[in-house]
Amino acid sequence: MKKKIMFITPPYHCGVVEVAGHWVPLTFVYLAGAVREAGFDPVIYDAMTKRHGYKEIRKEIKKINPDYVATTAITSTVVDALEVLKLGKDFNPGITTIIGGVHPNFMFREVLENEHVDYVVRGEGEETLKELLLCLEKSEDLDKVKGIAYRKKGKAVSTHPRPFITDLDGLKTAWDLIEWEDYRYFVIPGSRLGSVSTSRGCSHDCTFCSQQKFWHQSWRGRGPENIVEEIGHLTTGYGVNVFLIPDEHPTHSRERWERLMDLLIEKDLGIYLLMETRAEDIVRDRDILWKYRKAGVIHIYIGVEATDQETLDLIKKDVNVETGMEAIRLIHEHGMITETSFLLGFPHETRQSVAKTLKLSKIYNPDFAHYLALAPWPYADMYKELEPYIKVRDYRKYNLVDPVIKPEKMSLKAIDWAIIDCYRSFYMGKLKEIIHMKDAFKKRYLLASM
Repeated sequence: MKKKIMFITPPYHCGVVEVAGHWVPLTFVYLAGAVREAGFDPVIYDAMTKRHGYKEIRKEIKKINPDYVATTAITSTVVDALEVLKLGKDFNPGITTIIGGVHPNFMFREVLENEHVDYVVRGEGEETLKELLLCLEKSEDLDKVKGIAYRKKGKAVSTHPRPFITDLDGLKTAWDLIEWEDYRYFVIPGSRLGSVSTSRGCSHDCTFCSQQKFWHQSWRGRGPENIVEEIGHLTTGYGVNVFLIPDEHPTHSRERWERLMDLLIEKDLGIYLLMETRAEDIVRDRDILWKYRKAGVIHIYIGVEATDQETLDLIKKDVNVETGMEAIRLIHEHGMITETSFLLGFPHETRQSVAKTLKLSKIYNPDFAHYLALAPWPYADMYKELEPYIKVRDYRKYNLVDPVIKPEKMSLKAIDWAIIDCYRSFYMGKLKEIIHMKDAFKKRYLLASM
């Protein structure tokens, strides 16, 4: 009889990401595909999307009765992720528990202090998890499994890192395990929301970002033909018509990206694409942005992060202010939705600097602006510099919404209210603009989003 592994999303909510839609747990789709290939029976339980709490999770674990319980975590979700593993152990101490994700990858010693964690999968998970499970089933030496951390004689140890997967096109997926009726993009009525990863990694070195450290500033892309085949499968097989591209930097290679756009235009699948990329790539692609729109791209997030060059340089955002403004202008010119974010709450922040950011964000004039509270990931390059200003240690608050850093000249409450005021001021003005907008699709989209 096949051993069961139950993948459970942490039941964490902070109100930002879930406002627009219910997002497919893509990581588990890949991990489930990998372990199924190795002869295990995977189950995906998206407790977060279902709005299930610990009580419901406990019942579901009892119902499935798995041999393994696995979860994933970023810093803000790690507390709830660890509680999920505890629920598994409480039901059956014989269950083997596994956790992966960005936070456990870097903070594995801290995570392994929790008695309910058996193994940490570090780095890219597909090959590592598969090998770990097979090794456990055969009672073989775990030291030979690259990319894991565990307790050995009571001490946290980490094995040699596993090299990144070279052939992303060869990875197996388990789309049949997704309960598709749960996934919708609220902005487009009657939609079914899917996700397709076209690449992994980012070669830049922004000091506040976790992704460049996780991927060692590397980038790998899937073949355009392979991506379009998967999109076609999800469209025809499961009725997906809106796709999130969750990549950190999908447009890294212009040649590859243009080939993907050309294939999607040729297929004419009637889909919508939501994506993020870098401002300089939008400026680079000014002559082919019409292909973005014709291929189905309707919404582009670009990480501007700051409105003054000094702050951009501080966080090593390798872009200038003018490039961000030009990118937003070009996206608007081609009838696509723009979204960006501005980081607030730096140690040098003042009421005057917040007001300046708000004023300049209105000059940028994206369709959607997010005013985010700088979060000091405990493994980020900026952490040591920010540590003297950290006043909140509860990881649940490290969500870019709740301020955890106290600026020298502002209180935590003051920076919190300043962020709220930025949202209020920006969107009151934006609403007036939308009412007089001539583009019917964009007007409907933005009003629905509001």
